Amino acid sequence: MSVLHAGSYRLSLARPLVMGIVNVTPDSFSDGGRVGDAQASIRHAFKLQEEGADILDVGGESTRPGASAVPADEEMRRVLPVIEALAGRGCVVSVDTMKPEVMRAALDAGAVMVNDVMALRAPGAPEAVAASGAAVCLMHMQGEPQSMQQSPYYVDVVEEVKHFLQGRVVACEAAGINRERLVIDPGFGFGKALEHNLALLKQLDHLAELDVPILAGLSRKSMLGALTGRGVDQREFAGVAAHLAAIARGARLVRVHNVAAMRDALAIWNAVEEQQDGT
Repeated sequence: MSVLHAGSYRLSLARPLVMGIVNVTPDSFSDGGRVGDAQASIRHAFKLQEEGADILDVGGESTRPGASAVPADEEMRRVLPVIEALAGRGCVVSVDTMKPEVMRAALDAGAVMVNDVMALRAPGAPEAVAASGAAVCLMHMQGEPQSMQQSPYYVDVVEEVKHFLQGRVVACEAAGINRERLVIDPGFGFGKALEHNLALLKQLDHLAELDVPILAGLSRKSMLGALTGRGVDQREFAGVAAHLAAIARGARLVRVHNVAAMRDALAIWNAVEEQQDGT
């Protein structure tokens, strides 16, 4: 799949795309409280765009392990002003939410992509997205954020994740969401132990067999800390390395906090790849 359809946008996947993370939450996975109000989040998002983000992913509910649910009205209060401001400036905006009512409001506010950790499994979620023309990222998660890391278990994590995502792609197509609008995400850190994450990263090319673009989201995650001994704020080098490993195995989008670092790495990656291709 060489082009992702996201509303009126046609995003080429000839080179890997960078999705910049814009958390509008007081308790996000790794930067809670730093950009927790609308104006600060808008400024942060514009900075990410200047650094080279292709997509800005705006979220108002933390999905870190053990996170508490946020009411839909509070989530909308957080994200809608940010989405409106960014879309109004021509940014390609994604909304990171699992709630159909938030999806609908965000799409009305100008978002052109839905990034859903529940893979549109909530009642009414496919219908909320289908008629909009928006892109959708379908993520695998075993369990739910409150309990997903307590005892993750798989017989064959790669095949189980692949089977789940294949089923969600089929369900979305049946709901009227064309494959050109779909992205899949194996859900690193979402109901997975370290060995599960490593197996998924090593065999990411198995998911590419589904013929749907793959998004990898490894930025600042605990697996990087487990492997390096680094704290959350010291995992940028590890994150770049992990995302390049994902790209080498077929990922076409990466979701990151530090866009500038990822862009520098991709400048080298793209130059080498294009030289090999003789272009």
